[in-house]
Amino acid sequence: MTLNLSQKEKMLLQDQQNHEKICIEKYQSYANQAQDPQLKQLFSSYAQQEQQHLNTITQMLNGQNPNMSSSQQQGQQQNQNTVQSNMQNSTSASPSSQAASQNDSTLCTDMLMTEKFVSGAYDTAIFEFADPNARQTLNHIQKEEQKHGEGIFQYMQSKGMY
Repeated sequence: MTLNLSQKEKMLLQDQQNHEKICIEKYQSYANQAQDPQLKQLFSSYAQQEQQHLNTITQMLNGQNPNMSSSQQQGQQQNQNTVQSNMQNSTSASPSSQAASQNDSTLCTDMLMTEKFVSGAYDTAIFEFADPNARQTLNHIQKEEQKHGEGIFQYMQSKGMY
């Protein structure tokens, strides 16, 4: 099914495309900077999901209305379940790792703010799209962005950072 976009819809998608690129860069960079292996895994997982979002937005800009496959959704749900399981088994940081913990906390705070912004931008875009399938696709991505924010929040809370 071909997606005919208005100029405004194209501009909104281009904005989201830029947001996704920045999210990918930040998550990849922060995965390398994080001290806690659990946080490295969380950020790496989210970077992969953000890449899927970028691919979807690019398809939409190319006039394709992507089908959010159930296997893609299941894979992302498995990633989320793994992250949550790892967080439930975590313990608070020891005093000797306070500096590393502070750095990780700063990375998490920045990504949480980023996810809040990106989710809000998707919310605006959803209301501006005429095509119901495009709206559904953007809504799906927005829900995943919210899950990223939730995962970061849960990680921070489990480590006494929030």
